[in-house]
Amino acid sequence: MTVADPRPRIASGPGGSGVVAGVRCQACAEPVAYAWPACPACGGPIAPAEFGPGGVVWSATVVRIPVAGRTPPYALAYVDLDDGPRVLAHVPGGAAPAVGTRVRLRADAPGGDPQVEVAP
Repeated sequence: MTVADPRPRIASGPGGSGVVAGVRCQACAEPVAYAWPACPACGGPIAPAEFGPGGVVWSATVVRIPVAGRTPPYALAYVDLDDGPRVLAHVPGGAAPAVGTRVRLRADAPGGDPQVEVAP
């Protein structure tokens, strides 16, 4: 049995940044970070869309317990992408950014995990 990767797919965006390759509902405009067959909010038709690279930290934390494949401590942040969905991303450096911090998706994140950096 093949298990689908639950992480959003990050594609290359402008200036070496990353964008989430997702979908947007054509009926209600709901942004979705994953390739659904129909809109999860209203069931309407969807079309491919890209979100980011910019966004704002909604919440962040530092994980200090061991998890398979990860070496603590490491930071995670939920990011509300500009005109897009909220995604969970890794933050390099081990420090959690403050809520409201502007961040940018990275296209070159190792391991396929979405990763953000504080926007310049």
